[in-house]
Amino acid sequence: MNLGMFARPALLVAVALFAGQSVLAQDVPAAAAPDLKYSNKWRIEVKEGSNNDGVARFLVTPQGEAAIEVTVNIRDGRSENGVARDVRDAFKAALDKTRFKVEGDDFEDVLLKKKGGPDFALQLLESTLKGTHFDLERE
Repeated sequence: MNLGMFARPALLVAVALFAGQSVLAQDVPAAAAPDLKYSNKWRIEVKEGSNNDGVARFLVTPQGEAAIEVTVNIRDGRSENGVARDVRDAFKAALDKTRFKVEGDDFEDVLLKKKGGPDFALQLLESTLKGTHFDLERE
């Protein structure tokens, strides 16, 4: 049996999986988390600056619709306010501007509001950042 016959497809799958991780936003099935809390407005409070290069992954789930993953890349040494700007910019780039309004507030907070469509849930899926924490609050 030729081992290369199995190794090449497995390698291609691995490359495709890693390439998919760098996508800024992607649809995720809404059934991923059945106990979601919905609101028409969310606040993302950024606590502390970043002590390493890292990623924060958020999930925006409009009620009854597919979820949208938003990935924020953060550089080492970013201040609390800088991290908040990076989060704001990533959400603005990833979400439909006719359905969501994204803005900064108090320099270290990000407000995410619905413009049209259903209320939505917001979750922090993952953060590889050291020093930086996120508090998500329904408003």
